[in-house]
Amino acid sequence: MGEGFVFIEIIIFAMIAAFLVYRLRSVLGRRTGEERPRPNPFTAPTARPDNVVAMPQRAPTDAPYAPDEPVSLAEALKQIHAADPTFDEKTFLQGARGAFQMVVEAFAAGDTATLRPLLSDDVYDNFVQAIRHRQSAGETLETRIDRIRDADVIEARLDGRDALVTVKFVSDQINLVRNAAGETVDGDPKQPVEVVDIWTFRRNIRARDPNWALVETRTPN
Repeated sequence: MGEGFVFIEIIIFAMIAAFLVYRLRSVLGRRTGEERPRPNPFTAPTARPDNVVAMPQRAPTDAPYAPDEPVSLAEALKQIHAADPTFDEKTFLQGARGAFQMVVEAFAAGDTATLRPLLSDDVYDNFVQAIRHRQSAGETLETRIDRIRDADVIEARLDGRDALVTVKFVSDQINLVRNAAGETVDGDPKQPVEVVDIWTFRRNIRARDPNWALVETRTPN
């Protein structure tokens, strides 16, 4: 009787284990051995920006977007949420802060592998050019941010399958450029300055990938 009961318990535990393995594989998917971890700041619960630098600028190359009827920012955000119910402005801004930190740190370090999945092709090419120019000149970039005063959505629109959201970052930061001899050639190590960065992020709302790509950086006119 005891051995039979133990045998039944073993079968039950085996069935439970098999079910759990099936559920995990259905949620996480199967790995082929070729996957590479990809940063995903837009699904992180919190993000604390540490470093900010002035990003290479990318001027829009396409014709300005001209909707048939202008809509307010609030209405544009509602349209994006209607098309993608997972979109939430507060969560998006948390992710934008995380992306801001990751991009800034990677740019300062010349880490193109981290930059690649976070940027559109055009922005990535511009960043790589700036990094290579800095390296060829024997210069290094050091950054420190004292605080980010604001990070606010200032523009949004739904363009076909693409949602585009623009964030204005206002921060007090120190950016130092040193030459090959370690001498400061630009910036003041003791005096933070106010810097305003305007970044536009884009995401295909029909894609499973939750990441937003940085498609444009600029400063106010």
